[in-house]
Amino acid sequence: LDPRNVLNTKLFDYEKAAQSPGWIKELSGEHTPETEEYGITSFVYRRDRPFHPERFSACIQSEWPGVVRSKGFFWLASRSRLAGSWSQAGGSCRSEPAGYWAARAEDGSLISSETAPVKGKQELVVIGIDMKRERLTSMLDHCLLTDEELALGEEGWKDFIDPFSPWSV
Repeated sequence: LDPRNVLNTKLFDYEKAAQSPGWIKELSGEHTPETEEYGITSFVYRRDRPFHPERFSACIQSEWPGVVRSKGFFWLASRSRLAGSWSQAGGSCRSEPAGYWAARAEDGSLISSETAPVKGKQELVVIGIDMKRERLTSMLDHCLLTDEELALGEEGWKDFIDPFSPWSV
């Protein structure tokens, strides 16, 4: 589009626009937010337990009914010291490393995540139309390590099948 076709054309008539029903409703406070008009909702999925890499990979390749956008950070057990970045819009999905999880000493100061016990987390924002939040939450919860898997610790988690492509930080 050539900007000259729309900018400085002097075709916009403020007086005429101010008389349109939509403009009048907006000015009088009768606006219906798009969230209500189109049924758009969102929620944040938060958990303090790592995902099993194989189950999470299968989950993100499955259908997420009603979801149009999701993004955030995730924690894979097989890559326990690295934070994963997740971004999905429509059918386009991307996961990649976001960096190392920050480790903190008891006094709150940052310490090396190379040697300290690391505590990652799941924090994914899910946005959609007529989503089934409980179903989506259950799908993601199924990806979390079980108590038995969690008990294996970082050394045991390295043996999990990990279908994600290699990450370098």
